[in-house]
Amino acid sequence: MGILLARLTSRATQRHIEHLRPVPARAAPPLVRQVYRQLAREFGLLAPPITLHAAAPPVLGACWLLLREALLSDGPVGRDTKEAVAAAVSLANRCPYCVQVHGSALRGMLRGPDSAAVADDRITEIAEPRLREIATFFRYGGGGPPVVTARLDATELAHLVGVAVLFHYLNRMVNVFVAPSPMPDLPSPATGVVRWLAGIMMGRLARRGGVAGRQLDLLPPTSPPSDLNWARPDATLHTAFARAYATIDGAAEPAVPPSVRRLLPELLAGQRTLIDPGEVAAALDGLPVRDRSAGRLALTIAFFSYRVTDSMVASYRRHDPADRRLLELTAWASLTAARTAGPRLCSAWQDATSA
Repeated sequence: MGILLARLTSRATQRHIEHLRPVPARAAPPLVRQVYRQLAREFGLLAPPITLHAAAPPVLGACWLLLREALLSDGPVGRDTKEAVAAAVSLANRCPYCVQVHGSALRGMLRGPDSAAVADDRITEIAEPRLREIATFFRYGGGGPPVVTARLDATELAHLVGVAVLFHYLNRMVNVFVAPSPMPDLPSPATGVVRWLAGIMMGRLARRGGVAGRQLDLLPPTSPPSDLNWARPDATLHTAFARAYATIDGAAEPAVPPSVRRLLPELLAGQRTLIDPGEVAAALDGLPVRDRSAGRLALTIAFFSYRVTDSMVASYRRHDPADRRLLELTAWASLTAARTAGPRLCSAWQDATSA
């Protein structure tokens, strides 16, 4: 059923992708075809946030592995809670597309006012205490309630932090490459019906599961970096994220100038408060002139991806017009920012629950 639905909806869903040429399965290299089949079977749709990566096959494999192991695979945390975290992080990153998709999935699974409270950014109004505390924590990046009474064991926490890192990555990619809404532009009276139908469909798809670790061989083995220690309680999650991190880092080398690869991690490491556009502009002044278009795009993606403009994309393309290079830079900047969330959220949860 999943593959049939994916085929029926693929033309419509791929029209949501901007700046990139969609890669049809019939013309795709083997790794892309393999991911498309798995995505259709396990997610039920050829979802644009994943398929937009197809021009860079290893990056597509990395993105799929992150999504599968963090969100889709069976594990210690219920899918409804994971969908609530996905929607909460998407709200924080101002990603309306992901809010609508994962808010719809939550509506289809919970069928009550709590799901609407998440999707409508009224998280503090959630009635169920555990879901309210978890959603609030991830909505505000650990800066929500000073004390959290919900208890998660180390493996449960690793999975929820994994969902958060995944969506800190995906939200940035979607803000750059996907239209703001997955819903058709319809007259107001029809909007409620479409949301109801979307909730039913996405809720059914979200009830799917899969055996963890079955797709690890998509990417080569690697040594896990130290910033993945939060994932150690679950060996499969730890391995999947390590392989995805290494793949996206390696893909960035031809697409991201060395000066930019040094600058962004330095800014992220020194970040104590939100960086504003003026600070980004000042940082760019220190780059070689030839690297500034790549730097401007990478830094904007990392710190406020909802402000990426067509002109920023076009400016980078003047130096390298290939879809693959644009994807490799964007994926690297998105993941470099997302990776900082893992250790920070794990530590903040532990502090909040021990207060």
